[in-house]
Amino acid sequence: MTTTPTEADEPTGVGTADVPAPAGPRGPGRAVRVVTYVLGRLTTAVVSLFAVIVAGFFLFRILPGDPVRAMTEGREVSAEQREELRRQFGLDQPLWQQFLDYAGGLLRLDLGISFQYREPVVDLILERLGPTLLLAGTGTVIAALLGLFLGARAGWKPGGRGDRTNTAVALFFWSVPTFWLGLLLIVLLASGRGFMPGLFPTGGMVDPRVSGTLPTVLSTAQHMVLPVITMVAVIYAQYLMIMRSSLMDEKGADYLTTARAKGLRDALVRRRHAVPNALLPTVTLIFLNLGQVVSGVILVETVFSWPGLGQLFYSGLRVPDLGLVQGLFVVFAASVILMNLLADLVYPLLDPRVRP
Repeated sequence: MTTTPTEADEPTGVGTADVPAPAGPRGPGRAVRVVTYVLGRLTTAVVSLFAVIVAGFFLFRILPGDPVRAMTEGREVSAEQREELRRQFGLDQPLWQQFLDYAGGLLRLDLGISFQYREPVVDLILERLGPTLLLAGTGTVIAALLGLFLGARAGWKPGGRGDRTNTAVALFFWSVPTFWLGLLLIVLLASGRGFMPGLFPTGGMVDPRVSGTLPTVLSTAQHMVLPVITMVAVIYAQYLMIMRSSLMDEKGADYLTTARAKGLRDALVRRRHAVPNALLPTVTLIFLNLGQVVSGVILVETVFSWPGLGQLFYSGLRVPDLGLVQGLFVVFAASVILMNLLADLVYPLLDPRVRP
């Protein structure tokens, strides 16, 4: 008589509990996808930065003007001395050799020497970085808050008078050239001509006549008013339009209908439920603009003589100071690429729908 084996007849020692269970959707498979996603974004960022470095190096080599002649302008300099300067700055080398030397310096975080200042480019950038971050950071924060507030109100009631007015004003300032708006503000509010007195300084960062911590802070704040207004007026429209569009897409969602059915006030539904979900695309835009604003302050700093990276870049272009403009170009490009990378990495954390 034969009997069929039962679970009790199974030998002990290696049971079913000892066999590893297959990995679920949240096991190693997802970890691999996350690592692949991050490595892909990092590879894209590195390749983009390398392409920018190559393009920037050869682009600035075709600028008109002779750096050595510009450095020695107005001085009694012989041809032998000019050739010695070319040798010191490596301008007598073939173009490919100059690029290899430059790339090797970048790997050591050495951006070269400025022709006109005769100082390391890294030191000049670190010296001017603070004023640029102060100006760009203040303008970005105010523009983001203003754009998000007006965009939320416009997108909640699209087509209304407030929506049409806010959108028209924002698009007008968005289309105005930055330098023209800055010059207009100087004429109206700083020059003291016509019916308006000179309320604000025309340029600079601090009045050289002031001393002490509090007077310096107040003088800096007064000098920042016109540059910050110029930046905010030009860039806040981006936040307004993105927020308006996102909120309009969220208005018909089921969770908002449920919130209204529970008896919540309209303003509460918008503030607690609609706006947080509509903020996701705007967060990405903020990250992207953080990199672009640092490089976009060139015109603002030039118009208002703000002692930051933008004015430094402009002074380097006039010579041309190849070491300086190349170094600043790499810094500006790296800031944009870094913020793009952070946006790609942070957005999946905010929105589960796009997680790898």
